[in-house]
Amino acid sequence: MEILKCEEVVKAVGGTLISGEVNTVFYNISTDSRNIKQGDLFIPLIGERFDGHNYIASALEHGALGSLTQKETEPFPGKVLIKVSDTLKALRDLAVYYRQKFKIPFVGITGSVGKTSTKEMVAAVLSKGFKVLKNQGNFNNEIGVPLTIFNLDKSHEAAVVEMGMSGFGEISRLTSIVKPDIAIITNIGVSHIEKLGSKNNILKAKMEIFEGLNEKGLAILNGDDKLLYGLNNLLKFRTVFYGMEEGLDLRAYNVESLGEKGSTFDIEIRGKEYRVRIPVPGIHNVYNALAGIAVGIELGIPPEKIVEGIEEFSPGKMRLDIINYNGLKIINDAYNASPQSMEAAIDVLKDISGEGRTFAVLGDMLELGEFSKSAHMEVGKYAASKGIDYIVAVGEYRSNIVRGAVEAGAKEEKVFEFKDNMDAAKFLKEFVKSGDVLLVKGSRGMKMEEIVNILTG
Repeated sequence: MEILKCEEVVKAVGGTLISGEVNTVFYNISTDSRNIKQGDLFIPLIGERFDGHNYIASALEHGALGSLTQKETEPFPGKVLIKVSDTLKALRDLAVYYRQKFKIPFVGITGSVGKTSTKEMVAAVLSKGFKVLKNQGNFNNEIGVPLTIFNLDKSHEAAVVEMGMSGFGEISRLTSIVKPDIAIITNIGVSHIEKLGSKNNILKAKMEIFEGLNEKGLAILNGDDKLLYGLNNLLKFRTVFYGMEEGLDLRAYNVESLGEKGSTFDIEIRGKEYRVRIPVPGIHNVYNALAGIAVGIELGIPPEKIVEGIEEFSPGKMRLDIINYNGLKIINDAYNASPQSMEAAIDVLKDISGEGRTFAVLGDMLELGEFSKSAHMEVGKYAASKGIDYIVAVGEYRSNIVRGAVEAGAKEEKVFEFKDNMDAAKFLKEFVKSGDVLLVKGSRGMKMEEIVNILTG
């Protein structure tokens, strides 16, 4: 982060300086009193189960030079205190101010699934020509995005920012911070449909990203997604549609799976054909690669370097992470889950299994509301239709997965259900044998990695 002066902060957040020196200089922004460093500005946030205001004194004692506050707070000798009406809004406002200091290309990414992999793919491509800032981990919400922005410094030449949401207005607030020059929407699925009610509403919420898009900017959209392709000729921005269907602006063809080694496809860039290799399994990653290629073309990365960037892509932790342990092959995809990503992961399981027995260990998909039972049944049906040998369902909706699998032809003696991860792991540890291939996947709240950890000791 570049330094911020106290007077800048006061002006940016519309606050009132109630103690301390106006010429104080801050070197970093922190919302976590446990990780305070010398020279920080502490921003105490209020959540359902915590109130950062309780830790203002501790933050100041451990090196913070100042703090924001939305509550009446006793002055702290020699430290800055700035009164604001809402500390979360102040965090956003300060990020808006700080982002405007950087005249570099910003890429904003949203969508129902594939956001993080697309972010990593775009960053891999842009790293061939720029020093790139990107969100770390799941820093894609109303706290994580501002903190990502504060990581910018003068050395950065481009930024790639993933934006998550669960309801209306969230993307709007995030895009107002990021002000992207390029906006990507990966797809429109049923993630968060519990709050939004329909896929059309999800589309509407994702389209909020355009509110912050530079008027001369570029929208990059998945043209194989019917709802997104429905925006063709309706947006006021330049638009690139990517996918595998005929007639799109950027199209992958001759797509070939290499199993565990990834996949390849051909693409035409500026009249010349290139063969692209993705080093991780799953045909769905072709879409993430196409988004990365589109950004690379827009920002002038030479095609040969774009292809190099895709080949150097690495997925995030617990995202189709293949672990070989004592003869078992485990696909740890426990980071999150939706109906679309479940089907994609099951495809990967089938694709890399070889001669081994296949196990789909599937946990609950959360935030699906009234669609929960039917969505879990469909996942069970899909696993059975792909010929998965054993289906192990875990969680509240386990019986719906099992029912769907049996209805699709799975034999009852090959379908198992467990209330929690511990019971499932105990069963699997006794049942699996060398040569077996397991997919472990569920929503983040299910913590399915617990099963992986037990199986791998």
